[in-house]
Amino acid sequence: MKLKTLIGIVLATAATSVLASPFPKADAQKGEKLVKESKCNTCHVSIVGGDGTAIFTRADRKVRTAAGLLSQVRTCNTMLGTNWFPEDEENVAAYLNQAYYKFK
Repeated sequence: MKLKTLIGIVLATAATSVLASPFPKADAQKGEKLVKESKCNTCHVSIVGGDGTAIFTRADRKVRTAAGLLSQVRTCNTMLGTNWFPEDEENVAAYLNQAYYKFK
């Protein structure tokens, strides 16, 4: 009986760890640097005004899931021609998630 309990605890812990970070292999610091270098907020300011960060926190925001966040980052990458690699897109998504979205 103790073995079953131990296995249950290990599995629950592993599942929690996986759920805790939707971008476990990404580097949020690299993502933040890419956002700043690419001047992403220039576009965001034209949409929402201010410093542009309201695009992430507005009530009617389009992004509702971690997968949706990565999809939006990929769309922006394509539209703006930033030429980010897929790992760059994940780094940016990880940064935005950490800073604004808090998806698990």
